[in-house]
Amino acid sequence: MRIATRSSPLALWQARAVATALTAAGSSPSDIELVPVSTSGDLDLSTPISQMSGQGVFVTEVQTAVLDGRADVAVHSAKDMRSEPTPGLTLAGCLGRGDVRDALVGLALDAIPRGGVVATGSQRRECQLAALRPDLRFAGLRGNMARRIAAAENPDIDAVIVAAVALERLGESHRIAQRFSPDELVPQVGQGAIAIEHRDGDVATAAAVAGIIDQITTRCVHAERSFLRTLGGGCELPTGAYATTGADGSIEMTALLATPDHSEIARASGNDLDGEALGDALARELLARTGTSGD
Repeated sequence: MRIATRSSPLALWQARAVATALTAAGSSPSDIELVPVSTSGDLDLSTPISQMSGQGVFVTEVQTAVLDGRADVAVHSAKDMRSEPTPGLTLAGCLGRGDVRDALVGLALDAIPRGGVVATGSQRRECQLAALRPDLRFAGLRGNMARRIAAAENPDIDAVIVAAVALERLGESHRIAQRFSPDELVPQVGQGAIAIEHRDGDVATAAAVAGIIDQITTRCVHAERSFLRTLGGGCELPTGAYATTGADGSIEMTALLATPDHSEIARASGNDLDGEALGDALARELLARTGTSGD
């Protein structure tokens, strides 16, 4: 089983998590190999993330390694994936989800002085933080987690906001000054989930990974991706969605969409036994409320 992955420390952690799960399910460790790949998103550290939205810059080269036979499965952060399926590949599902919350490194929100600076590459995080603290200023942020953590040491930056799960997986959770609940900051679609793809029709690989897929996480991520797909796969507006399962097995989801100038941040929530139908409905509701349109 050859596992294609980005070559960053966090991506390698995720690939090893898949390898560990496969071993626990009966695969021999000697039969599992990691295939690290450099992506265009890793190499381009100057273009703002918001301008790369929906382009698959962190997944395309990893997927290509599977499509051309260099690897059997592709492992991704689910949040990096395009909302539309990739021709030739099947999204098998996700491992059990980690922490979905956003977190501050440096100062907690209440400790940031008036007019303080928060570094982020995410419009979703920026507009929601600005709603909580309109006095804040923002600086751009790119690079792997080590670079982002280091940015918090810059005397001109009061805090950096990143995914809490990334810090946890890299053993850096002690750096977290504050975590925001999903009600405070709606997470990115797929945040905290590790997704696994394989070639269409690869029956042996599909059978091998089936035993490690977490069905609840997978249902929730599919619902969130449905929301993003209706907005338009290349949607550059600040957006987020977080789905959970209810006691009756239904999908409950909160979604967010902001206008281009961030002057309006609209939220909607609902529940449905059909998570993908729910994601589609919430997207259409928010597009109507903000006066924007999907692709």
